[in-house]
Amino acid sequence: MSKTRCIMVQGTMSGAGKSLLCTALCRIFHQDGLRCAPFKSQNMALNSYVTREGLEMGRAQVVQAMAAGREPDVRMNPILLKPCSDVGSQVIVNGEVRGQMPARDYFRYKKQLMPEILAAYGSLAAENDVIVIEGAGSPAEINLKADDIVNMGLAKRVDAPVLLAGDIDRGGVFAQLYGTVALLEPEERARIKGLVINKFRGDVEILRPGLEPLEQKTGVPVVGVVPYVRTQIDDEDSLAPSLNETQVHKPLDAAVIRLPRISNFTDFSPLEQHPLLGVRYVSRPAELGRPDVVILPGTKSTLDDLAWLRQSGLEAAVLKLAAAGVPVVGICGGYQMLGRTLSDPQGTEGGTPGAVCRGLGLLPVDTVFCDRKTRTRVEAEALAGPFAGARLEGYEIHMGKTTVEGQPFCRLSDGRAEGCVSGKVYGTYLHGLFDTGEATAKLADALCRAKGIDPAGAQPVSHRAFQEQEFDRLAAAVRGALDMDAIYRMMGG
Repeated sequence: MSKTRCIMVQGTMSGAGKSLLCTALCRIFHQDGLRCAPFKSQNMALNSYVTREGLEMGRAQVVQAMAAGREPDVRMNPILLKPCSDVGSQVIVNGEVRGQMPARDYFRYKKQLMPEILAAYGSLAAENDVIVIEGAGSPAEINLKADDIVNMGLAKRVDAPVLLAGDIDRGGVFAQLYGTVALLEPEERARIKGLVINKFRGDVEILRPGLEPLEQKTGVPVVGVVPYVRTQIDDEDSLAPSLNETQVHKPLDAAVIRLPRISNFTDFSPLEQHPLLGVRYVSRPAELGRPDVVILPGTKSTLDDLAWLRQSGLEAAVLKLAAAGVPVVGICGGYQMLGRTLSDPQGTEGGTPGAVCRGLGLLPVDTVFCDRKTRTRVEAEALAGPFAGARLEGYEIHMGKTTVEGQPFCRLSDGRAEGCVSGKVYGTYLHGLFDTGEATAKLADALCRAKGIDPAGAQPVSHRAFQEQEFDRLAAAVRGALDMDAIYRMMGG
């Protein structure tokens, strides 16, 4: 393995804040003039991204790459698992679909992927000064350790020093950290060079009396108490993402349907940043009310989520709002649902081959699922409704071909029509629809006019410019909390 410096962040549990700590470290090393790249051998996420080469990777490593000032590269996340049920996932290796596997089958298969993981890591290491490695879950899952490819199993292969982060916001952080260290083998414990207490609120002096006993019991120094940083950086999702449970009151109300298998909900981060747009996620008809716009997001399981939409009563509620003139926007799977029919001749969606489902019937489109996945980056110009004239940059990730009879939503840079519009119903396959800020501004202006609100002075910045500000803010907070000199020493200079 290359002698390129590296640091690995592991956690006491899922949600301990590993992704944001890695994002902060990527930004800090970038600020310090080092060529840095993130790496996570295996990511389980429904938020994914398409690289310039048309390959698919997890969104968390995309964000970390951007924090490091780098173009996202599929080598940064060689294995991506996209859950399609409670017991199985689509397995993506080096950006390409390898197949659908039940959890039991993947558990047996994954050790075969270690050569591909190490090849991706070695290639990145040859081009960078520092690799920031993110673990997954906890290294102390003693039932999974034998064939580990993402925590200590990987740390040993690449000779990585490890920072172990615990989440004090959930409580019991001393037990989290001590228990995790205690469950590791001696050679694994020796890899942990520093403990990090993450998401701390309050006066650190109250916490300080517990730090020395923790260090004595674990034999590992505490290298930082990181404050709870409220940041609007796209986060890695989990199987149950917490999507802005608290709503900040704003004049405009955008309701996103919270589908059970919602994917790429980071599409709506730019809407949340608009000073006049409040974004909320709803899962019951009683929560929907009378919003100014309804959005059907992407999903990993379109047919299952369409059935849920119908059974929950939300389909009827959305149709009622559309009939009353409320704009409805569908993205990717949400776009497919808005059409007339959805056909699955090969059972690609995991159901019975040959199944045909009725859509909401709001757009004159028909979708046929197939086993070939579309993955492409696109630039376009919106053609219809309030979005007309907006410059768009996004990407498509979907399985299926949609036949359109109506007016297109946008024109791609190669001249092809994309999406569909009927009245105030808009459908598109473009993830990242709102990232440039132009579609966001045009939508907000139209909604303001409809409600008699003056939108002057409320123009959003581009999502990328906003994220750059957030990267610097996060890095400043984490740099101030961590002993960066100690971390540099762990890495060998």
